[in-house]
Amino acid sequence: MWILRLNMTDRTYCLEDVPEAYKELGGRGLTSTMVYDKVPPTCHPLGPNNKLIFAPGIITGTAAPSSARLSVGAKSPLTGTIKEANVGSAWAPALARMRIKALVVEGQPQEKGQFWMASLSWDKDKPAVEFFPADEYVGQDLYEVYPKLLARFGKVNIAGIGTAGEFLYGDSGIAFDDLKQRPTRYAGRGGVGAVMGSKGLKFIVVDSKGAPGVEISDKSLFDVGRKKMADALRAHALTKPKGALNTYGTAVLINVMNEAGGLPTRNFSSGRFEGAAKIAGEAIFEGNKERLGKEVYNHACSPGCIIQCSNTWYAADGTEIASCVEYESDWSLGANCGIDDLDDIAEMVKLCNAYGLDTIEAGTTIAVAMEAGVAEFGDSKKAIELLHEMGKGTPMGRILGSGTHIAAQVLGVVRNPTVKGQSMPAYDPRAVKGIGVTYATTTMGADHTAGYTIAPEIVGVGGSVDALSPEGKADLSRAFQATTAFIDSTGHCLFIAFAILDIPSGNEGMVEEVNGLLGTSYTTDDVVPVGSEILRKERAFNEAAGFTAAHDRLPEFMRYEPLPPHNSVFDVPDEELDAVYGKL
Repeated sequence: MWILRLNMTDRTYCLEDVPEAYKELGGRGLTSTMVYDKVPPTCHPLGPNNKLIFAPGIITGTAAPSSARLSVGAKSPLTGTIKEANVGSAWAPALARMRIKALVVEGQPQEKGQFWMASLSWDKDKPAVEFFPADEYVGQDLYEVYPKLLARFGKVNIAGIGTAGEFLYGDSGIAFDDLKQRPTRYAGRGGVGAVMGSKGLKFIVVDSKGAPGVEISDKSLFDVGRKKMADALRAHALTKPKGALNTYGTAVLINVMNEAGGLPTRNFSSGRFEGAAKIAGEAIFEGNKERLGKEVYNHACSPGCIIQCSNTWYAADGTEIASCVEYESDWSLGANCGIDDLDDIAEMVKLCNAYGLDTIEAGTTIAVAMEAGVAEFGDSKKAIELLHEMGKGTPMGRILGSGTHIAAQVLGVVRNPTVKGQSMPAYDPRAVKGIGVTYATTTMGADHTAGYTIAPEIVGVGGSVDALSPEGKADLSRAFQATTAFIDSTGHCLFIAFAILDIPSGNEGMVEEVNGLLGTSYTTDDVVPVGSEILRKERAFNEAAGFTAAHDRLPEFMRYEPLPPHNSVFDVPDEELDAVYGKL
């Protein structure tokens, strides 16, 4: 196994043996440890001292189900905190098959505004890298560029940035090709695309042909764990074939959250959207059935996924508008902007993919702009125009591309739904108190995936908890945040959490997979302690960067502005928020 370093100052590379301290790490555990070890906490995120780190999960590249995940780590230009953005695609297992434990992008070109691409391939007994100018692809729609790269390099996998990354937006992600090799899989949050852009790196092309594959220490134990995990995923109501996620996609949550009164609507001014049924996962399924004349079940975002929750929305003539319309995208560009037209929401998703924008941050920023009077709530055509402005880098586009927090400040909007500079996702904390604790205290700004307490609070997975009660939510969030850090390190999709919370053998399988690959002897009791150690490193980085407990707070308006229909406020005491990390 190697650490592969790309030095963008002089376009050179080197391979290093994996240090002993990193050998049992992967995914988020590795990116956060390397950022903690090697990135100065007070450095400018877009300066030469930040690093961009790509790390496949521990079991990524193996036959473990739903395990083709990648962690992308850096100091975030959106939040100023440590950041891990997670994505599933074929790029991650391709890197793992080349036995690259982590790919580190460092340095900066002397020439400002010039972009390069790095091509990785297997050369006899080790990875090799070539650098090429990428100026001919700058400023282009990624849907136009990726076919050109495939024609040039053959059957490869691609990671790249769009114009949002070129403009160094806080709302810029890194696009990875999906199984049809479209630029639709995103490490979206935290502005990691801007970090890549600041390095002058436009694309990383990976050709893993001839690579030896992932080495497994104890294949028998690994296979035992793999089977337990697969059986659990195929048995659980949410993750099984033709189950909720495979049928309706993640957008199944639109109706669920709307009914719970926690679907943020019109810039977090209400918890219910009258147009929810028109944009929900059920509407996508039935709409596709009507337009195509057949039932269309969802597909995998990455190799080996058996959950298969990625949807496609088709036009009336049967052509594809966008893949995929995730719950968060559907909500941010839909309900949160007062928009109930699925065709226009899908068009906006495609534009975000084309320009390299995080759909969550883009939608919440447009909603803030709507509140400021730049557009009317519900005006989908104007929302589409604003996305084009972001993609083209107009003056207004650059303000909006900076993210929700900056846009709210510039436009004078008090209802600014951000924590540590990152916008909240699709669950209002006033109606779901546990996720509010996660938003407030996670090391990465408001992030539902950091500790998804929605599982017990809303869908009854892993038990049932009163979403509106503030009681016990610090302990709940802490446990979910630690467990999530472990899952993010394995390379599994976070959605395995549904199965392993309800089916103990699935949890055992996850740990046995890791032990089989690494030769370790973890038990299920080690999951939270190992995850907690990752959180401690992330927290220590943030503290050294100047963050304090005062930053672990939700926006003030959520304390005094009741959320219809429950008319509740966020009332978890500050002492409880402080206890989340105080007890790690």
